[in-house]
Amino acid sequence: MSLSHIVAASENDVIGVNNDLPWEIPEDMKFFRDKTKGRAMIMGRKTYESVGHPLPHRLSIVITRQKDYKIDSPLAVVQPDLKSAIAYAQTQVSKWGDEIFIIGGGEIFKESMDLVDVIYLTRIHKNFDGDIKYPKVDTKKFTLVEERARTEPVPFTFLTYARKV
Repeated sequence: MSLSHIVAASENDVIGVNNDLPWEIPEDMKFFRDKTKGRAMIMGRKTYESVGHPLPHRLSIVITRQKDYKIDSPLAVVQPDLKSAIAYAQTQVSKWGDEIFIIGGGEIFKESMDLVDVIYLTRIHKNFDGDIKYPKVDTKKFTLVEERARTEPVPFTFLTYARKV
């Protein structure tokens, strides 16, 4: 099993504002859909609530400390912390594949940075105001293995980092 971050971040590392994305980049949304389809995704409660529902053809593993938090869907489960969410995801590999995606938010990204094997980072080449940031990628621990630049609707680059062994 491998753990991957999938995230879009501005030049100043903003990933969200008021529980929403500060941009609309259709090609990045398609990239996210294509990468995560048929996979398990781990996310914080606020990230889940910003999406508003379990995404089709994916398993949403939602982390919250709220003991009575319920989601009425076969495509979503609630776990109390990151460790439990990863352990649950491991039990779902035969159904949802062996690459587990962590999709946010900021605290979950920070807490899992030392655990992930791959980072799919869409770097948007513009600064945005926001209240959630993505942690810096430590290039002593990760190697850039793929880079694909785009220009529309704003300049951005798909970056893929792999953990150094």
